[in-house]
Amino acid sequence: MTTLQKKENSPIAHLSDEDIENLGNELDVIRQHIISSRGERDAEYIRTVIEFQRKLELGSRGVLLFSLFPPAWLLGTAGLSIAKIIENMEIGHNVMHGQWDWMRDPAIHSTTWEWDNASPSDMWKHSHNELHHTYTNVIGKDNDLGYGIMRVDEDQRWMPFYLAQPLWNFINACFFEYGIAAYDLEIGKYLAGRKDKAEFRSAGKNVLRKIGKQMKKDYLLHPLLSGPSAPTTLLANMTANLVRNLWTHSVIMCGHFPEGVETFEKKSIDGETRGEWYLRQMLGSANIDGSRLMHFMTGNLSFQIEHHLFPDLPSNRYQEIAPKVRELFERNDLTYTSGSLVQQVGSAWKKVFRLSLPNGFLRKATTAVNPGTYTQLIFGSPTVDEPSAAA
Repeated sequence: MTTLQKKENSPIAHLSDEDIENLGNELDVIRQHIISSRGERDAEYIRTVIEFQRKLELGSRGVLLFSLFPPAWLLGTAGLSIAKIIENMEIGHNVMHGQWDWMRDPAIHSTTWEWDNASPSDMWKHSHNELHHTYTNVIGKDNDLGYGIMRVDEDQRWMPFYLAQPLWNFINACFFEYGIAAYDLEIGKYLAGRKDKAEFRSAGKNVLRKIGKQMKKDYLLHPLLSGPSAPTTLLANMTANLVRNLWTHSVIMCGHFPEGVETFEKKSIDGETRGEWYLRQMLGSANIDGSRLMHFMTGNLSFQIEHHLFPDLPSNRYQEIAPKVRELFERNDLTYTSGSLVQQVGSAWKKVFRLSLPNGFLRKATTAVNPGTYTQLIFGSPTVDEPSAAA
């Protein structure tokens, strides 16, 4: 029996070790089916997306040469924002996951792709592919979980610092690409003396070099090419980057942080089997319901559960896989956490605010006024007793 199965109120207490391994075997079958059926249809998809994104970005930058005129500014800024989102999410993120390496195309390969982002691709692949996807939602090992600045679970000891975590989270959302680059550097690990000084300095130089390249393109060259429209083109580029950061942050929050998503202790993964790893991905992720356009604009990370189960499968196949994965959830009496974008963003931010306070703080503060009313309105009716504030 796994550590998580033994935990009180565990969502998988009803599953036997055999059940978990059988579930893993069924997921392996789903994975193998997609691998066996990859082909020209998938290759044509990613090539079409890349061509569309590049034409959209080039056209938008062309329109912004005339951004002194408000209609041109609005059209160019909207187009550039969308182009940056597509490049980061449906292209960059997924190409660097190795989802298209099977094509053997050196121009669309995880080893050669460099994205439009402050974080160098090699550093991002280490922190994201190797660490985050290996240790999904394991507190203390998955840096994506709270990005080292937020309390993400009631069992984490509360400190006054966490009162400001809604503010930290908002700032991180606005400058998300730089926040990712900063935690890819593993600054905390360096300050704790667990990262080599020379290695840290080398990585720091790479990040600064990449940031400089990005800023030169967006905040110097493109505005200068706009001549009299330079100030408005500069503002357009700043706006497009802000929109991209806010959107990306929201999608990532929806996939990892809404109510109902499980976190895990380090000891819970000791001796973890393939089936248990799959199960952790299922419990530690959430999806976003929506249209095909919604899925496309999220880089198909609206299927975060499926992505965590199969991070290296082509993103355009997640929608095909999702009903089979949901059926496995239902058959094993597990909760498939999914909701609209508004629901999931609201749920994630609610959790950020709730965990910024000591456990049970609002319930205690409002009991004398009207027992439970304000807590229920803000956080919903609790189903189990929360740990004490000293936990």
